[in-house]
Amino acid sequence: MFETLGFEDTTARSVSVLFALGVGILFGGLAQLTRFCFRRAVVGADRRLAAGVWAMALAVAVLGTQVAVALGWISFGEHRLMVADLPVAAVVLGGLMFGAGMVLTRGCVSRLMVLTGSGNLRALVVIVIFAIVAHATLKGVLAPLRTWIGGLTVPIGDYSSLAALAGGPLVVAALIALVAVAVALKSGNRALPLLGGALIGALVPLAWVGTGYVLFDEFDPIAMESLSFTAPSAETLFYTLASSAVPAGFGTGLVGGVLIGALVTALLSGSFHWQSFESPRQTVRYLSGAVLMGVGGVLAGGCTVGAGLAGIPTLSLAAVLALASIAAGGLAANAWLNAAASGSGAQRATPSVQPAE
Repeated sequence: MFETLGFEDTTARSVSVLFALGVGILFGGLAQLTRFCFRRAVVGADRRLAAGVWAMALAVAVLGTQVAVALGWISFGEHRLMVADLPVAAVVLGGLMFGAGMVLTRGCVSRLMVLTGSGNLRALVVIVIFAIVAHATLKGVLAPLRTWIGGLTVPIGDYSSLAALAGGPLVVAALIALVAVAVALKSGNRALPLLGGALIGALVPLAWVGTGYVLFDEFDPIAMESLSFTAPSAETLFYTLASSAVPAGFGTGLVGGVLIGALVTALLSGSFHWQSFESPRQTVRYLSGAVLMGVGGVLAGGCTVGAGLAGIPTLSLAAVLALASIAAGGLAANAWLNAAASGSGAQRATPSVQPAE
């Protein structure tokens, strides 16, 4: 469709960067206002409220994405999440690692990126380390390990997609959305947070359609992408270090947009304030979490947003397994931290009752 839009002096890739920048700004602003975070939904003190916002986002993302598929605008038949040989070991291990890491850092990657825009230097350090480790796992010294673990697969054939279940993709999507909406409505949230979650969810099909249909150019194709922060963080790091040799892509624009959107929203709402590490012990904890998330996010095929919020709407079984593993890893890590704090006689609040920041 791109060739019909009248762009003569630019490429689909260049436009995708600007498109991603806009999507990122919207996500950053909305996530800042709603405190959108999967970690909070799993182990936060206000997890019921956080789960409601997250579930509403998922409901809209699933329905919007599958309607776009039904209309023939996009297709996930050849998408990386739709593999006939499921890399179970990588997905489960990666998910567990990512979940544990997000508890140690007190925020999933998307939340930490939003916090960076609002002045949280702890989050900034974590994001940088996360990006370095993710890049090392994708293309660096840890790539052989990733390849080996990824080679441990289970053949699942057509069942790589939940669309193979009885009823077809729209029925499956409707069922997922109904359950998610029920969770959202019973969460105790007011209308505005749920509306914010719905708008965040709408960004998922918007990005899929934007990159996979509107900006599709058969002579110079770009990858169909949506919200994700694992590979984009690594791409942004590489672009920052070698922009004269590496062109910006959708992921780079998305990361930049999230930072801008969160910063502007924090400044306008008066919530911007500088924060940093309080002790060497806290620093080690956050850096350990960053490493776990960097390796885990790549092995699992994405973070809570890439494999979860944007992955599940594709109806990928791998995405469902990844998100379930992330939740399990988060619960296990939180239980371990609580037990360790209780055993040491610590008087400070445990992670389950600490704020997301």
